[in-house]
Amino acid sequence: MTMRESVEIPDEEHERLIERVAAIDVAKAFGKVCTRVPHEGKAGRRPTKVWDVDATMNAVTELGDHLVCQGIEKVTVESTGDYRRIWFYVLEERGLDVQLVNARDVKNLPGRPKTDRLDAVWLAKLTEKGLLRPSFVPPKEIRTLRDYTRMRVDLIGERTRYRQRLEKLLEDSLIKVSSVAGTPTTASTRDMIEALITGERDPRVPAELARGKMRAKIPAPVEALTGQFDGHHAELATILPAQIDSLDASIAQLTARIETLLGQLPADQASDDRDDHGPGEHAEVAAIIRQSLNAVQRLDEIPGISPEIAQVILAEVGLDMTRFATAGHLASWAKPCPRTIQSGPRSRGGETGKGNPYLKGVLGTAAAVAARTDTFLGERYRRIVKRRGKLKALVAVARSILVIVWHLLADPTARYRDLGADYHTTKIDRDKKTRTHVRQLQALGFTVALTQTA
Repeated sequence: MTMRESVEIPDEEHERLIERVAAIDVAKAFGKVCTRVPHEGKAGRRPTKVWDVDATMNAVTELGDHLVCQGIEKVTVESTGDYRRIWFYVLEERGLDVQLVNARDVKNLPGRPKTDRLDAVWLAKLTEKGLLRPSFVPPKEIRTLRDYTRMRVDLIGERTRYRQRLEKLLEDSLIKVSSVAGTPTTASTRDMIEALITGERDPRVPAELARGKMRAKIPAPVEALTGQFDGHHAELATILPAQIDSLDASIAQLTARIETLLGQLPADQASDDRDDHGPGEHAEVAAIIRQSLNAVQRLDEIPGISPEIAQVILAEVGLDMTRFATAGHLASWAKPCPRTIQSGPRSRGGETGKGNPYLKGVLGTAAAVAARTDTFLGERYRRIVKRRGKLKALVAVARSILVIVWHLLADPTARYRDLGADYHTTKIDRDKKTRTHVRQLQALGFTVALTQTA
């Protein structure tokens, strides 16, 4: 039997044996803590201790001090919703090396009892043998920024729902003004609705409140405002615009705060964390970064990405790309790509995972916008959609955008340069066709020598 060539797979950083570990099975009111450390008097023994700790600030702080005194090298916290936050944040502040793990990856072996005590012991044993993959948890300043961007995304979604309710209310009163104005929240439409609320029932009067381009089509608003708008519609229409205005003010407040927090982030964080430059080059690189555009402006140059989308991306992935070894690692974490499932000689693509809903949401929006542009990303969408369909093409473009984001954040001096919509026809397809024709001629017995003429 012929021995095939072996492939060496390097260990990840977290895949190492650890002597002193702790694990916490998290619940709402308490946590089941387990420690495994070497026995003080008997070599080879590793006693396991399990006890309950209340999920309160003082109790968790006291636990952190105890684990520091024990010399614990690694603490594993199971990701159980928001209940894990107090354990992760407080123990991290005490100087402990805390890792967050997905509950799906740490399920107990089948056939064993399912109790909190055994779960904590199982977590500790997996931790000491380096069998757990830690989840990505950004630093504190990025987590603060993330809270603001996620709140803004939620409020924007809530504002959209209120706008839809307002349009539904107008449709119920047989008012078709949105067919003329496009949206019931424009300045002209708001003035018309205010006139209806105050009791004006002659459609010509609110139609005269049209502004700008709408004044050129006054007869159309008159027809659209002819309906059955009565008292109960007026009462409900008073509430909805007020809610929309309140949400607009909150969104503007969050946006201003997000811009302030982004301005406080170190512009050269990524370059300081990397050792790609020599000692004498760090100051030069930092000076170049300070003179260049900031991260939001550089990401804004990518087709489909707006400043708001760039802010969300930075809040979700952070500025330090050393947490993701390659662009593929970042894409694998964000899940805008299918899993590979291989068994024997058969290999197939699985479905995309859940990933980060906020990041996947803005990437989908950016991909949909980029698909309509005459750029490399737009052409990539049009090439894929012919054979794979719209949804898979959008996912592929979203992954390409995320790969570009990784390269821009990994090198703070880099700028986006579009390859052009004709990239595949002038580069990829040309080389492919050349190789195909050469092989065909060689198969016919010809010796082919190529000469570049232009």
